[in-house]
Amino acid sequence: MRRLGKMPSWQKSLVMVGMLSCSLTGSLYLLGHEWQIERVLFANHTVLVSHGLSAMLATLALGSILPFHIKAGYQSGRKGLSGFSQLFFMLILLITGGLLYYGPAETRDLVIYVHWVVGLGFFATFLCHVVIKWGLPNLQKSTVK
Repeated sequence: MRRLGKMPSWQKSLVMVGMLSCSLTGSLYLLGHEWQIERVLFANHTVLVSHGLSAMLATLALGSILPFHIKAGYQSGRKGLSGFSQLFFMLILLITGGLLYYGPAETRDLVIYVHWVVGLGFFATFLCHVVIKWGLPNLQKSTVK
């Protein structure tokens, strides 16, 4: 019997590939474009296109978990802070991503800054959300009585 809210393997793979590829390509572009690290390698059009396509995949993955995973997670009371933080971050990332493409030029610098700060926050929160599932070593067993 399946645990309530547990994603099937295809969905888990979609979420992991979508979120990680989007976060990694965004981080690479950030390293090259904003922080001038390996600019020729990382701040090029191919990395930016890869980020945009993986963002579409990440959005599709988010849509696939909205009906069941989020509801079950909320009802269980587990990992609510990291889960809803990710949802909030994704909303901001979707809005700022749209503004980067369609928004006015006057706000572009601010939108870029917000997008990469929130993106790094999302990446960290996503990793924490996944690691919490694996659990940390049981510290109670290792303590001396």
